[in-house]
Amino acid sequence: MKNKYILICSLFFILLGSCKEEFLEVDSASSVLIDDYYTTEDRIFEALVAAYDPLSWTDYAWGQYTQLNLVSDVMSDDVYVGGNDQGDLPFLHKMFNYEATPEIVCSDLWTTFYSGVKRANAVLEYMDDVQDISESNKALYIAEAKALRAYYYMWLWKLWGNIPYYETNLDFPYTTTQLTADEVYEGIITTLEDVIANGGLSIKTTSENTGRVSLAMAYMVYTEVVMYQNDESRYSTALAYMNEIIASHQYILNDDFAGIWEESGEWTKESIFEVNYFSVNGGKDWGSAIGDGGTVYPKLIGINSLSGSDDFDGGWGFEPVRQEAYDLYEDNDQRKNGGILNFATYAAQSGATYEGRYQDTGNFLKKYLPRANGNAGYAGSADMNYNNNLRVYRYAETLLNAAELLARGVSGTGSAQTYLDEVRDRAGVGSVTATVDNIIKERHLEFVGEGKRYWDLVRTGMAATVLAPNQYRKNTWTENKKHLPIPQAEMDSDSGLTQNPY
Repeated sequence: MKNKYILICSLFFILLGSCKEEFLEVDSASSVLIDDYYTTEDRIFEALVAAYDPLSWTDYAWGQYTQLNLVSDVMSDDVYVGGNDQGDLPFLHKMFNYEATPEIVCSDLWTTFYSGVKRANAVLEYMDDVQDISESNKALYIAEAKALRAYYYMWLWKLWGNIPYYETNLDFPYTTTQLTADEVYEGIITTLEDVIANGGLSIKTTSENTGRVSLAMAYMVYTEVVMYQNDESRYSTALAYMNEIIASHQYILNDDFAGIWEESGEWTKESIFEVNYFSVNGGKDWGSAIGDGGTVYPKLIGINSLSGSDDFDGGWGFEPVRQEAYDLYEDNDQRKNGGILNFATYAAQSGATYEGRYQDTGNFLKKYLPRANGNAGYAGSADMNYNNNLRVYRYAETLLNAAELLARGVSGTGSAQTYLDEVRDRAGVGSVTATVDNIIKERHLEFVGEGKRYWDLVRTGMAATVLAPNQYRKNTWTENKKHLPIPQAEMDSDSGLTQNPY
């Protein structure tokens, strides 16, 4: 069963949402001022829960469809944008073609992640006022808040690079110094080092706490950030963290790759971190997109005008998988048809039909397609309450991280060949030599549609070669495209910001 740690805390909205200084000066007989509220463990836990909430907002919160794997992969070489035409979700089409503008970019993610930063900082700000909390729980909650803040900043850093960075919430006029990408990296990594050293996190959460930060999750964020920065000085530490996850024996690969993506595959032993979505009583609606419940992402990428299928609900035809991605796999590779639905094959088996939309390839991202009755029991909008959890970190990535670091010559325990073979054995394909190039290729095969490929191409220096014009993309990626344009609304509100040279 999914545990609802991704909740909206309405009280937190009242107390922390867009607070004006004069609000804090109001003397009310019927309410508690924010400085007097967070004095018990129950109340600081409300703030912690609220800091988790933005994790579930990335699919659709403020008017844009911005699920993280979608936004990442449209800039890569595995999927198209789809939809009706280039005017349908134009910010995705602009990003696909490396011609985003400050006015047309995934600006909602800026809002979502800074909301997360603010909420995480609030936990840290008010923790010292809590009177009845044990030292162990205090350390745990602080570690969770800091890990969440690091995760939110990681995404802001990867997307925009040179961003405002703060660890204490801002006062009016709510502006602060814009740091360089390298300076932001140092802020993220030192926060994670503190979390890992002082947080009292367990390598894996208990079953009733699925969805909360674990030590393994913090290790994965740390390693992702270090490898994306190409920070060789921390490679050995990252490798040690990956080996600690492996040696814990708390995580293993699922035997059935296709099964990972079913509801029964959520929070199995392969899963290190997921974002929880649930359909039963899911209250998300078009007028309440950040409410409790499910996700609209499966509907967005679902098969247009689907008929005759007992397995999937239909959808709006975004994010078709390129034929080149489907053709990467050997025929006996579990990941080929376990992660991608080739409709010609499926139609021959089921008699199902569909109507292709713009950039249709006949291949669909099976990992996140809307399953039949996947929104069962919804209370809000049927389209917005599918129960497909977002898989953020899987044990397969731990193995491939460790294999790559070892293949790069980092000193540490373990065998790159053994780790790579374990992933390939599960896929049902034979061994290949554990070179860096082969491991990057394996990541490509393992994570199609999971938002990993684009960042791998950028960090390895392959982006300018691989991300070249194709049937629909007319521009080539260049180094200036590493950081997206800062949203114009942010530039307008803070004259101290310098725009990225996109």
